[in-house]
Amino acid sequence: MIAPGLVSVTFRSLSPREIVALAAEASIVGIEWGGDVHVPPGNVRLAREVAAMTAEAGREVSAYGSYYRAGASNARGAFDAVLETAVALAAPTIRVWAGARGSSQVAPREREGVVSDLRRVSDLAAAAGVSVSTEYHADTLTDTASSAVRLFDEVNNPNLFSFWQPPNGALMDDCLSGLRFVLPHLSNVHVFHWWPRPENRRPLSEGSSRWLPYLRAVSALAGRRFASLEFVENDSVACFSRDARTLLGWLDELRKTEST
Repeated sequence: MIAPGLVSVTFRSLSPREIVALAAEASIVGIEWGGDVHVPPGNVRLAREVAAMTAEAGREVSAYGSYYRAGASNARGAFDAVLETAVALAAPTIRVWAGARGSSQVAPREREGVVSDLRRVSDLAAAAGVSVSTEYHADTLTDTASSAVRLFDEVNNPNLFSFWQPPNGALMDDCLSGLRFVLPHLSNVHVFHWWPRPENRRPLSEGSSRWLPYLRAVSALAGRRFASLEFVENDSVACFSRDARTLLGWLDELRKTEST
């Protein structure tokens, strides 16, 4: 099952209460709360307040979107605050970044440091009942499907998972192939239609020929995941509402197809 979600950093200028109201109005189920603005790491009191207001509105916390970079210098203690905040937020998973350099640029020792730190934070999170999910992003060790899968093999920790989003400007077949590689480790998906470059944010409906196959592949997995809207056209609430209707329509179409 795939549930519709929203990444809170899509609207950094809005307050958590405004984000919750926006999600409820658009029938969005889950919110991935960002750690850079809405729920900073270490602010446990705020995390509890945001968790409460999310639940009171009948929404769910889908993830804690931290900006923790595994293996980065002085990062060891920083994860303690991230984890404490995620627990207070009642987040099921913590999004982290797999290092600070792309897979083709990273030196072997640096890669080993990222692997070691991901293993460490995954163990810490497991003890607290939370999972860890790497962002699927350029300039990290998950910048390609092959590097991401290699990373998961190296870390070898059952509490480590992966977010997924289509690489900007890549052909649909290449994106779908990469997604299939990552599927065994998949947690949630970030949904947007930027084409052909990141600065060209387009209505989500224009990406139906790409996104329906992606979502169909994800829906074949057992368990429940979130497909979360991120960074809409013009950073507009109206465009978000429009894209939310598109996403809900796609998910409804998938459910009907799967039930026949």
